[in-house]
Amino acid sequence: MKVLVIGSGGREHALCWKINKSPRVSKIYCAPGNGGTGEIAENIDIGVEEIDKLLDFALKNNIDLTVVGPELPLALGIVDKFQEKGLKIFGVNKACAKLESSKDFSKKFMEKYNIPTAKYKTYTDLNEAMEGLKDFSYPLVIKADGLCAGKGVTICNNKDEAVDTLKDILEKKVFGQEGDKVVIEEFLDGIEASLLCFVTRDKIIPMESAKDYKKIFDNDLGPNTGGVGCFSPSPLFTEELKVRIERDILEKVKYGLSKEGMDFRGILFIGLMIVDGEPKVLEFNVRFGDPETEVLMPRLDVDIVDLFIKTIDGSLTEGDLKWKEESSLTVIITSKGYPGQYEKGLEITGIEKLDKDIILFHNGTKYEGNKLLTNGGRVLSLTALGSNLEEARNKVYSNIDKINFKDMYYRKDIGKLI
Repeated sequence: MKVLVIGSGGREHALCWKINKSPRVSKIYCAPGNGGTGEIAENIDIGVEEIDKLLDFALKNNIDLTVVGPELPLALGIVDKFQEKGLKIFGVNKACAKLESSKDFSKKFMEKYNIPTAKYKTYTDLNEAMEGLKDFSYPLVIKADGLCAGKGVTICNNKDEAVDTLKDILEKKVFGQEGDKVVIEEFLDGIEASLLCFVTRDKIIPMESAKDYKKIFDNDLGPNTGGVGCFSPSPLFTEELKVRIERDILEKVKYGLSKEGMDFRGILFIGLMIVDGEPKVLEFNVRFGDPETEVLMPRLDVDIVDLFIKTIDGSLTEGDLKWKEESSLTVIITSKGYPGQYEKGLEITGIEKLDKDIILFHNGTKYEGNKLLTNGGRVLSLTALGSNLEEARNKVYSNIDKINFKDMYYRKDIGKLI
């Protein structure tokens, strides 16, 4: 079968890598792809937001299965359009994508179905929002309602920061229409955790746990990023916590989706904060996480294409997911300046020197001729499996300096600070 993967990051490279291991697959396309995906798939120069072009490509090339990586095409309704033409596509429809594309919708869903989360209020008017700040203590969290390319969340430590943030979103429109509403939320202090689940026909089937690192600097300092390291499984997920998550969150989400008539078939990524042993939902995403995908795909011990097909047709069961006992860890090499301004087009050398048991996923790269160049803030993910976390960690860190490009940077404490 022919498979089209949509996206251009480390997540999509990891998905292509796993799909490439399926005996069912004869050809993979990736739109738009990156330097790494181009080594196992044919990169197609179509942007993730160009829904009609992607649909046209899938029809003309008789694509048997499309797999959507990022959130934007899901929010734009790519799944609905593909399904209207009778095409098989893995991802949620536009109605279900609102759980990620609107913070207000997501919080209302949690509130309605009694899913534990931070207290919040939504505003469209600047003066009312500034008045509403008095109902919260500091630090607090301000979120623009829409996707905002993942940049719409600000932690404010005092009133001045909160007022400035509200003005930026509601008055200066730094996020355009994505910031027509803001959500003010209490700050939850605890341990962050990620749980990805396959969802189909009122079944929510969790994957193995993962722990990602959002802050750019060691010891969890500096600004938030899209994630600069990850490992799986997370020791945080004890049997007791799993039971609580199932009872207090998954069962309620399942009930809510059913009551709302939301035909959710795809991935539900639940961002959790564990506060004094109690799991609370920070946010919902409706697609694979990045960098979680880079650590989960090497541990997945079954054909992922089978999982995609069974999720689409509703037949997926818990027994269909099997995982390797080994631990997995990834460290992401970034460009200097990320998550702020950074240089692109820097030549990368040394990837051929990596040990054979290192799995290299490309996040932001491109080839010009035979030269591999940086093409993003997150550049490369070095991933390894080990009999335990320490072994996986040692493999990655003993290889990472074999790679070189100008001003490359990576955290030194991934897997150490839990």
